[in-house]
Amino acid sequence: MILKGKKGIISGALDESSIAWKVAEGCHEQGAEFTLTNAPMAMRMGKINELGEKCNAEVIGADLTSVDEIENLYKKSLSKMNGRIDFILHSVGMSPNVRKKKKYGDLNYDWLNKTLDVSAISFHKMLQVAEKNNVLNEWSSSVALSYVAAQRTFPFYSDMAEAKSLLESIARSYGYRLGKLNNSRVNTISQSPTITTAGSGISGFQAFFNYAEKMSPLGNATADECANYCIFLFSDMSKKITMQNLFHDGGFSSTGISEDIIEDFN
Repeated sequence: MILKGKKGIISGALDESSIAWKVAEGCHEQGAEFTLTNAPMAMRMGKINELGEKCNAEVIGADLTSVDEIENLYKKSLSKMNGRIDFILHSVGMSPNVRKKKKYGDLNYDWLNKTLDVSAISFHKMLQVAEKNNVLNEWSSSVALSYVAAQRTFPFYSDMAEAKSLLESIARSYGYRLGKLNNSRVNTISQSPTITTAGSGISGFQAFFNYAEKMSPLGNATADECANYCIFLFSDMSKKITMQNLFHDGGFSSTGISEDIIEDFN
């Protein structure tokens, strides 16, 4: 069990289709102890309490845009696990502009600020509060989930692309800082389009998914496969990987065009 003795916090699990849900199940199987967190509204919508029972993990509600609530999350987590944290999963993202189908040229800027706060700045807040409160063990690993729209334009992904770009920048900047501080590492995983409750709510998602499947020589990476990658990054086998945006997409990000796509056009 590669995570035996490790303690962590996993955010963002909604239901069985969530990547964070799969990560929690995998971490439990690999011997880790952890707490689960999500925003109170998401907790009411999802099944996180069932996951907590399955993994013997306490569920602690927290709005990750609130420093006070993050401090409470850490305080309760450290008390529950009787020790500091070895890993963090940030799997939180939301765009009111996308939800309300606002066009990119007609964004509501208050909603844009909300998108950035929930989907990216909350990661900075988690890391900053952890640093100030000495929450992280030496050689800890923090991972946030990203998407290739941080580098390339995808219609309908809208202001979430800005959020993912910011998220990846935060990982680099805080990865350097925490690396110098106590050898902690920070990375993002740029995951394939994945059929989750949240992802499927994006307009045109099925077309995104099908296109990526045909473009990727290995096909789209599943939620279970992403969970395995997260577990590797939480483990001591990845001790010198930090400040990276790691593409986990079956080769999509390095493929110009595929034979399957050419055949479709012919």
